[in-house]
Parts: sequence; structure tokens; C-alpha cells
Amino acid sequence: MAVRTVVVCEAQVPFVEGGAEFHVRALVDHLRQHGYRTELVSVPFKWYPKDEILAHAAAWRLLDLSESNGQTIDLAIGLKFPTYFARHPHKVAWLIHQYRAAYELCGTPYADFQHTEADVGLRDTLMQLDRKMLSECERRFTNARNTANRLARYNTLTAEPLYHPPRLADRLQGGPHGDYVLSVGRLESVKRIDLAVEAMAHTDSSVRLVVAGDGTDRPRIEQRVEALGIGDRVELAGWVDDEALIELYAGALGVVYAPYDEDYGYVTLESFLARRPVVTTTDAGGPLEFVEDDVNGAVCAPEAEAIADAISRLAADRSLAARYGEAGYERAKQISWDGVVEKLVGE
Repeated sequence: MAVRTVVVCEAQVPFVEGGAEFHVRALVDHLRQHGYRTELVSVPFKWYPKDEILAHAAAWRLLDLSESNGQTIDLAIGLKFPTYFARHPHKVAWLIHQYRAAYELCGTPYADFQHTEADVGLRDTLMQLDRKMLSECERRFTNARNTANRLARYNTLTAEPLYHPPRLADRLQGGPHGDYVLSVGRLESVKRIDLAVEAMAHTDSSVRLVVAGDGTDRPRIEQRVEALGIGDRVELAGWVDDEALIELYAGALGVVYAPYDEDYGYVTLESFLARRPVVTTTDAGGPLEFVEDDVNGAVCAPEAEAIADAISRLAADRSLAARYGEAGYERAKQISWDGVVEKLVGE
């Protein structure tokens, strides 16, 4: 089948913008650049109270995306729960993640699912529905091996990891290694920005931390900075524009990125494309598909002291930081959008 028209499906939380949103919009842009007539189909998503989850899944199931205004739509691409519930005879999944609170985050401090009859029942229902809806897809891909492994573990479905460049890939560049380490991302508990903050209490006082991002966890992080007495060494910069972020990457000593079981993690590749080493943790998930300990960064125990030791090594040896950064760049530059589009469209 020759594909000419494509819809990309997005579950959008109003007023929230992060890696998933950048991912979806970049896919639309690159499909258009490759000559496909492409539209973004967005439906608001609300996950609380938990009764809303199935209602929003049902809303996507009610959508027939096979045609528009009497014209056939050749292909529908779903990326995040519950977009792949939509109906289409030629549906492809490029899975960013499922509803994580019901999957690998269940039983951790990062999820609100408890061992109650209602929560266990809802979790089982979501897993069964995911398996059915994803089984309908002609082809299944994930944004990383970590996501594919989860799909196999929880839903007994296979998928091919399909990596893509980060949004700022063509604009990132290296510069002199400065006196700060950088943290980039939403301030949410699962991103564990607090590990980077607490590491500052164990590093040399000449090293600072700049945190680029904002979110619901900011008040707790601010309190932690004050309690540790490191307010003069930690800058919570909030959301920064692209130009400022590119400049921050270029001047950093390195980047601390220690989320819990991340799906993919743009920050890893952005850091490498700016020739910055990455300090991550053994339970970070997706970043471990790129970060190699003592090759292009450091893989530490998820503890502030261990992260602090890695930062101190970089601060003490700028040539080591530069060597790690170059190795990271060689790894990241191999990833391109051309192969992604070809795989998804299947032509």
C-alpha cells in the first residue's frame, strides 16, 4: 500500500509540555519533510480520579480515523496510552510508554496504585486492553529497548526499538567545560532531581548545579536546597528557552541525569551532542542504553554520595570530562530521523 496521508495521535495534558510532546511534534514535522501529508490528532488526557483513565481510553476507541471528509487516511500512528486505542485498518504503534503508574511504577513511591481490590482490578483491565489494542497494530515499535522490554514483560508482545534524535540535535554544540553541572527536565518526583541537589552537599564547593526545568516537585526541591544550606550553589532556573538551554549545555562540566526507570530520555542524547559527559544511575532505565561507565560518563548507585564522587572526578580532571564527552558525541551522532520515518511508514 502506498502511503500518502498519515495521522499522528497524541494524548495531550493541557498546559504540560515535555519530552513526549516534543517527540510527537517532531515526528509530524519529519513526516511532512519526507513528503507525507500529515496531521496531528490531539485529545486531552486526565488521569485522576482513576475512574477517568478508562473513560479517556474509551474516548480514543470511539474515534474512527480511517478517513476524513470522505478521503482515505492511509496510516495512523499511536505513541502514548491511550492513543493506540483509535480505530484504523492500518495502525502502527511507536510506543513512548503505557500508563506507567499501572505498570513498572506500581508499588513504588512514584505511583498512586495501591494493593487494593479496585486498583488491582483496574491495573489488570488496563493490561488486558493494552494487549488487545496493541495486538491490532500492523507494526509495533518503541522509543527504546527499555520500553520494548516492558511490553514483553507485562503484555507478552514484541516490538522493535526505534531511536530518534532529540529536538535540538542540529543546534547543540560543545564549549569550554565550566564550573557547573547541569540538570534538565521536569521537576517531578520520578525524575529524581533531588539526587542531583543532594549530591551538591558532598562535592567540592567550587562546583555548582544549574537545574533547567519546572514542575510540581519544585517546592519540595526548594525546601531541600534550603535545608542543606547550599542555596548559593544551586540555581533553579525554571523553564528556559532553546537558546538558553543550548548555551547551558555548551558550558556545563557535565550533565546529571538520574530519573527512575526512564523510557528513553532526550537529555542523554542532548548532552552527548553537546559533547558533555552524563552522570546517571544503575536504575535509570533508558539512559543506560547509551551511557557506558568510564567510557562516555559515569553509571552510579542511585545515591547522592555516589553521584557526588562522579561529579568530583570530572571537576578534578577536565581532560577526562572532554574525553567522555567526545565518546558520547560519537555514539549520539549515529541516530537520524530518516530510518525512523522509513520504518514507521513501511515503504
